[in-house]
Amino acid sequence: MKMTYFVVGTNAMEASKAFYDTLFEGMGLQTLSPSDRMTYWMGEDFAFATAIPFDTKPATNGNGTMVGFCVETKENVERMHALALQLGGTCEGVPNQRGPKYSAYVRDPDSNKLCFSD
Repeated sequence: MKMTYFVVGTNAMEASKAFYDTLFEGMGLQTLSPSDRMTYWMGEDFAFATAIPFDTKPATNGNGTMVGFCVETKENVERMHALALQLGGTCEGVPNQRGPKYSAYVRDPDSNKLCFSD
């Protein structure tokens, strides 16, 4: 089994798109917006999206929900953590060795929790 995609909610699509466009810049991902309410960042065996909820209720972050991104190196963990903070994210854990992985945690501007690890 493999994960096919992951979607997090947003209440401000343009701001969300700007955050992730810049965060994922240089990662070789294609951006696709099939509608005003959803944007995908896609690569080979990778799909991540932000969406305005279909039910039109406000998007909320899931308590205990986190999206993990393997960014391959400690340098990328540190770079993406710093970049996310510059883009308006908040720190949930500075880059550090945690068990077998070097990782860092942030929340995006919609409070969705992200992890970057090597």
